[in-house]
Amino acid sequence: MGHFDPNIKVSTVVGGKFRRYNHVSFLRQLLWFSVVILNIRDLFLVAFGFVQSIVKLVIWRPNVVFTKGGYVCLPVGIAARLLGIPLVIHDSDAHPGLTNRILGKWANAIATGAPLEYYSYPADRSRYTGIPVSDEFRKFSAAQQLAAKEKWGIDVARPLVVVTGGGLGASRINDTVVLTLHNLLKHSSIILISGTWQYDEIKALTPPNDDRFQLHSFISRDMASLLGAADVVVTRAGATTILELAALAKPTILIPNGKLTGGHQLKNAAVYLKDDAVVVLDENEMMKKPEMLEYAIKDLLSDKARSDSMAKKFNSFSRPNAASDVADMIISNVKL
Repeated sequence: MGHFDPNIKVSTVVGGKFRRYNHVSFLRQLLWFSVVILNIRDLFLVAFGFVQSIVKLVIWRPNVVFTKGGYVCLPVGIAARLLGIPLVIHDSDAHPGLTNRILGKWANAIATGAPLEYYSYPADRSRYTGIPVSDEFRKFSAAQQLAAKEKWGIDVARPLVVVTGGGLGASRINDTVVLTLHNLLKHSSIILISGTWQYDEIKALTPPNDDRFQLHSFISRDMASLLGAADVVVTRAGATTILELAALAKPTILIPNGKLTGGHQLKNAAVYLKDDAVVVLDENEMMKKPEMLEYAIKDLLSDKARSDSMAKKFNSFSRPNAASDVADMIISNVKL
């Protein structure tokens, strides 16, 4: 993974978010008093952030502004528009968020993480670039995969399943792994990245780390080598994680979080499911039948032809030139 350059100057602006939840009806959200109050408060934060952005952009006089989505980008993007500064945006998710839907109306150029068919952006200003990921995420040879297993202290004679819920972990995935761990370990080694907040709870319920099972709260370095060692990966459906796994050409089981804003993880997963490049499990159904995860893993491990085909299709979504393509879009829109 990359390292932050301390020589890069960082300046902050205030941002505000519009809270809405995919699993809660619109009417119920209107009656959710605490959410309504926070949304009203954050309208003022956006206004204040807009004033901050105007001041900073007038002082800096940038030749172009690049935004990556997310609510903090909204006041900056609007300020750039008002000041006539070229705006380039990148949208990682297959479902554009509210900020990108607003900024996309007047952005000079729009880069997308998924194929253009999943967006409503103007075709003449949009380009499917994929998502820039570190060049550490690349297809491993059989020898490199074995070496990575040895590095992580895993039995090279057994298939390895890596389960991760992202930086914060995913309690429902963690709980399902704990419930099915005994059976999973009969046919594979398991590395579970639980997230820090549930780590102690899961540690008390699982065997000590050895060459068949490892529990980690968080992996800050060498994530590419850990995922490269895997024969199957189980994860959420965040856009960047998906494209990292596509670059690694890993047979992947996605368990999207359907509660997140706009259901964007569900829509991310649907892009790759459509081409049979991944397996997607419904989280609610999995909670009712935890064995669903076990069966899905066994199916991929036992059917090499299918898993190889999936991995090849998944890898076709990888865009190794994504970073340079986005950079070209930014440079080509510079206003001198």
